[in-house]
Amino acid sequence: MPAVQTSEQLELAELIVTALNLEGIDPAGIDPDAGLFGSGLGLDSIDALELALEISKKYGVQIKADDEDNKKIFASLRSLSDFIQSRRAA
Repeated sequence: MPAVQTSEQLELAELIVTALNLEGIDPAGIDPDAGLFGSGLGLDSIDALELALEISKKYGVQIKADDEDNKKIFASLRSLSDFIQSRRAA
């Protein structure tokens, strides 16, 4: 059974599904610990760029394309949400 999403993770999952037009994906059904790329949601590098832009617009958090931590940041819904929350609080 997947882990339960926090309200921040659900909000982010809804942003991901809407911004990337992921038809047939229920934001509430995205496991916070499942991978966003590859075998998880199957996102690619173009999706990551679009997502970074949407995150910047919605949360005011910049994710640079050349950030060496991007693999960790975009690893899962939980890691992306944690990154955004830590930057928003700063």
